[in-house]
Amino acid sequence: MTDTLSLLKLRRSVPPQFLATPGPEGSQLDELLAIAARVPDHGKLVPWRFIVFSGAAREKAAEVVARVFRERNPQASEEQVEFERKRLLHAPVIVAVVSRAREHVKIPLWEQELSSGAVCMNMLVAAHAMGYAGSWLTNWFGFDREVLSAFGLGDDERIAGFVHIGTPTAPITDRDRPVMAEIVSHYGA
Repeated sequence: MTDTLSLLKLRRSVPPQFLATPGPEGSQLDELLAIAARVPDHGKLVPWRFIVFSGAAREKAAEVVARVFRERNPQASEEQVEFERKRLLHAPVIVAVVSRAREHVKIPLWEQELSSGAVCMNMLVAAHAMGYAGSWLTNWFGFDREVLSAFGLGDDERIAGFVHIGTPTAPITDRDRPVMAEIVSHYGA
């Protein structure tokens, strides 16, 4: 079995609250993003882009999330607001994969959106190969226009995912996987 197959068999998402420093930075982060971008992209449209949240920028983004959550939920307790604020503070690096799929004469939106999803998955696999762990999430603020505007997204852009990356703080355990006989069929059989 190749190292790649072994890696793919072992890759597992790790919740952000179990990710700590160090995370990828500098040239290693650049390499991770370049690998993430090596996905099927019909028409070479590059229907996605990246926003990196690291260092003090995480704190600034967390304040945006907390402020908007408080505005949307005036009855929320301070503990609830703090819980929402911390969503972007656990992992040392968070990469927003922004889908910028647009109408095209030959390439359907769905295909472009799938390419964005492939970027998220490539990023998780590459992070795992580099010795990190990660998690691909969206959360409510990934769909909130006020938050997205504050993060620099245009009106026609959406979040494909926030990929949280760092060093796992606990052993990575597997979860139950699908029973292949229940999800695989063979046409004509």
